[in-house]
Amino acid sequence: MDNIPLSRPLILDGATGSELLKRGMPAGVCTEQWVLDRPGVLLGLQREYVAAGSDIILAPTFCANVIKLEEYGLADKVEEYNHRLVALAKEAADGKAWVAGDMAPTGKFIQPFGELEFEDLVKVYRQQAAALEDAGVDLFMVETSMTMPDVRAAVLAIREVSEKPVFVSFTCDENGRTLSGTDVLAALIVMQGMGVNAFGLNCSCGPDQMLEQIRRLTPYARVPLLAKPNAGLPEMENGEAHYHCSPKEFCSYTRAMAEAGVRIFGGCCGTTPDHIAALKETVSQIDFGAIPTVEHDPDVIPCASETEARFITPDVDVGETIECSSDLMEDILEAEENCPQGALKIDILEEDDLTVFAENQYAIKDALCIGTDVPELLEGALRAFQGRAFWDGTEELDPEFLQKMRQKYGLVLL
Repeated sequence: MDNIPLSRPLILDGATGSELLKRGMPAGVCTEQWVLDRPGVLLGLQREYVAAGSDIILAPTFCANVIKLEEYGLADKVEEYNHRLVALAKEAADGKAWVAGDMAPTGKFIQPFGELEFEDLVKVYRQQAAALEDAGVDLFMVETSMTMPDVRAAVLAIREVSEKPVFVSFTCDENGRTLSGTDVLAALIVMQGMGVNAFGLNCSCGPDQMLEQIRRLTPYARVPLLAKPNAGLPEMENGEAHYHCSPKEFCSYTRAMAEAGVRIFGGCCGTTPDHIAALKETVSQIDFGAIPTVEHDPDVIPCASETEARFITPDVDVGETIECSSDLMEDILEAEENCPQGALKIDILEEDDLTVFAENQYAIKDALCIGTDVPELLEGALRAFQGRAFWDGTEELDPEFLQKMRQKYGLVLL
């Protein structure tokens, strides 16, 4: 197929997990292994999605990374499973839909809250991304995301092995917060700074609640938005989850989603081929050219920490500079309490500073300026910081190098 046309609306598929459960998959098994043992079940489901109008179907590689597969004693199956699962999805697509390599959270936390270092996550995702790229996926979908380190690691890993489009989707509560406390607006700012091709939300709620959060993203989105809600909230009946949002009700929010900037539509838990067929029909009736374009204020510059969105202007005053020391945590908290401008600057002067910074960066809430005149230290700090930082130009660094940092990590250059 041709390259994916990101300039027009696209239809994703619907649920995989809840549909496989309806078609005989026991709860708690390794989905990837179960599917490979019964390929006809997946082929039948995905062919129904293609017939319903899906432009993109997701290969069932959601948990086909080494950390998740290891839980089932299958850690050595990463390459094999990703290749075989993509081949199944491509067979189902039959040249009528694009196939996305699906990547999911590892469920692990980086230090100091977990045992992993950030580079461990990058390595895990690089292995899966390389397998998916070798298997011939058309794009990558990092979905149901809950922590910024997981997603940043996945995006960096994908970009090391592929130039294909990357879609990122977070899942959040009714307040727009992920399980780890990240505001999805902060996630949007970080992800589009890193150059993802689309950003959005999936799972956790029905289209009504998701619309509220999508609208929070609209004023700041510079990439197409993606919406993949559940078929409403599940109700437990006889120990099983049941979803009661009909295709008609599900699609009643589609026009409002489109007006909020959504251009990639799909369904998550509880949605069926009938939901996707109704979604395809509804989207086809919307005149996207008549939807007004959102104007962005050039003097409002989005930055973000791991959890919070922050906005600065080109003349932002960072106040007193903080040096990395054993008191860095206390210095960050004090600076943020006393700085009315909502920005702080941390100097990274030597290699040891990177370790101290990485251990304490999660405490930062305000916009961060990183100060150093050493390229390797700047990149190290940007890699460790789970947000989007800015550069105030007071140190001298090669402009070409700074542009690379902007493209790779979303560094804001003032």
